[in-house]
Amino acid sequence: MRYFLSVAYQGTRYAGFQIQDGQETIQSQVTKALETLFREHFTLTGSSRTDSGVHAIQNYFHFDTNIELTARHQYNLNAILPSDIAVTGIFQVMETAHCRFDATERVYKYLIYKHKNPFLADRGWLYPYPLSQEILNRLAIVLMEYEDFSSFSKRNTQVFTYNCAISSAYWEVRGNGELEFHIRSNRFLRGMIRGIVGTMMRMARMDQTVAEAEAMFRSVIEAKDCSKADFTTPARGLYLMEVNYPDGLLKAVEKNE
Repeated sequence: MRYFLSVAYQGTRYAGFQIQDGQETIQSQVTKALETLFREHFTLTGSSRTDSGVHAIQNYFHFDTNIELTARHQYNLNAILPSDIAVTGIFQVMETAHCRFDATERVYKYLIYKHKNPFLADRGWLYPYPLSQEILNRLAIVLMEYEDFSSFSKRNTQVFTYNCAISSAYWEVRGNGELEFHIRSNRFLRGMIRGIVGTMMRMARMDQTVAEAEAMFRSVIEAKDCSKADFTTPARGLYLMEVNYPDGLLKAVEKNE
């Protein structure tokens, strides 16, 4: 039987999502919890490979097993996992379902705060400098006019296409002055969101008009050259919020009374 496992985590102390030799990752911790509970080998496939320090409200693994899982196993796994990783759901799926390739869209947010806050030190980017909200809003709209995001993909990325279908991108100001960038797309490139946010922030801090910032932002995208973008944005402000699938693909396991 094939199962999807949804997980949430704070990525601060992990070397990313995907398993790596000799390093603690989200995948290594979840694999270890499954093998501790069931005392058999598990091979996990992940839906989205978040980098070191990136967090997730929702991400997925899939795996095959002869064991019939129930909702009770979610409680058991969470009792084994460290406090910064949680299993949020177990779903039985068709044997051909794939948590990466069947995903229809992914949603991320990036959190920025202006004043020192010890509770956000590992969960956002402290950026105390003045910014033009008008420029940020305009650049988010411009972003959705494009499909090729070569400029926002880090080098040495092996992909067949740099095209992404961004369906939503906007900035939101929270009541306490925090800034959040929200973006939704069918797929993302390696480093893409941090490159977009860093480039937008650089332009929103410059002394220029909205039209000038827009022209500069378009020139970065149209150059299709990652050296034109700003990838210095720290990982700690990035959150994977949702991974969405076609209706009916996920069926939550039932509780075993």
